[in-house]
Amino acid sequence: MLQRTVRSLHYLLLGLVAGIGALVTVVAGVTGCAVLAVTHLGAPAFLATTSAVRRLAGLERRRAALILPARIATPYPAAEATAVLGRARQRAAHPATWRDTAWLTILFPLTVVCAVIAVVLLAVDLAALTAPAWAWALPPERRGDPGFMPLATPGRQAVTALAALVLLPAAAWFVRALATVQARLAAALLKPGRTQRLTERTDQLARTRSRAIDAQAAELRRIERDLHDGAQARIVALGMALALAERRLKTLGPAADQARADLAAARADVNTALDELRHLVRGIHPPILTDRGLDGALTALFADHPLPITSDIRLPHRLAPALEAAAYFLIAEALTNITKHAHAATAGVTVHTRPDGTLTVIVTDDGHGGADPDGSGLTGLRRRIEALDGTLTLTSPIGGPTTVQAEIPCAL
Repeated sequence: MLQRTVRSLHYLLLGLVAGIGALVTVVAGVTGCAVLAVTHLGAPAFLATTSAVRRLAGLERRRAALILPARIATPYPAAEATAVLGRARQRAAHPATWRDTAWLTILFPLTVVCAVIAVVLLAVDLAALTAPAWAWALPPERRGDPGFMPLATPGRQAVTALAALVLLPAAAWFVRALATVQARLAAALLKPGRTQRLTERTDQLARTRSRAIDAQAAELRRIERDLHDGAQARIVALGMALALAERRLKTLGPAADQARADLAAARADVNTALDELRHLVRGIHPPILTDRGLDGALTALFADHPLPITSDIRLPHRLAPALEAAAYFLIAEALTNITKHAHAATAGVTVHTRPDGTLTVIVTDDGHGGADPDGSGLTGLRRRIEALDGTLTLTSPIGGPTTVQAEIPCAL
């Protein structure tokens, strides 16, 4: 309790010095900005004033740590514009600039009131507590004054000291309360606002989500590589071994017919498993997508499709792996749906990036239309696109044509 009281008194007394500096800075800065506002020096003057205000507000945040359990976070943006006028506008639009100024404006009168009350309260209580040690020095004629009546006799001095001792915890608590109220008011004005906290949290979640998506894409590529280089290679080797054994059995004549039939059936099962594994590998992450990018992977996809496809692919550079995978599977699934359900004669695919950094994917067909926008296939595609902050829209009137359009921001 004694340490907290001393720390609280220290905080309040330091506030007197800080309040004088803050008041001088605010008054001088506001006056200078008002005078120079009509000249080209207005923006530099505003920047100089706000820089001084921010430094003093930073000191106030550190000073409040004497009382508060946690230090007040800094509300300023991590980066500012480079031009003088741009920085001035950015600071003027930031709420923390005006909250800092408001706190520095009220700091001096608030600290004067709190510090004076705290000092007077402790001084009176300590003086009463030590009354038997110094009351003898009072002139006899002053002991009759109303303010010194409790010190007129040794008995009254002892009663006064006892009462001061009883009231000392209450006085110390009141000093701590004054410091706590002032520190919490400082935190309310100097901490980041709710909007800024939400913005920072959103940015953090976006970065975390981006790292998670990249990690997922990397893990899928690793699984594809392991299956391609490991299990698939071993199955191929097993098929070759079975074929070799089958050829050797042919030299044994009719006695080995049943063994040859069993080996042929086993080799057929191996080939079926190998085809399924290759299909699984392509479904996880096509190797050509890693090797040649989205443009090359789509070219190979179009070459194997039964319908004639008109394509317009304009990608100035390689996209992020998650973006390439999302666009590829969107187009592949859309073309599969066209083949199964649309009864179309032709299809078209457009892939390009807009100047604002948005990847646009459009898949069209000349089928009969009437596609269900809430179908299971489109729902899965929409969730994949929405995971990247993208949007997926379907336009499919009865009689066609059907258009699937996705827009995905490239800033991942």
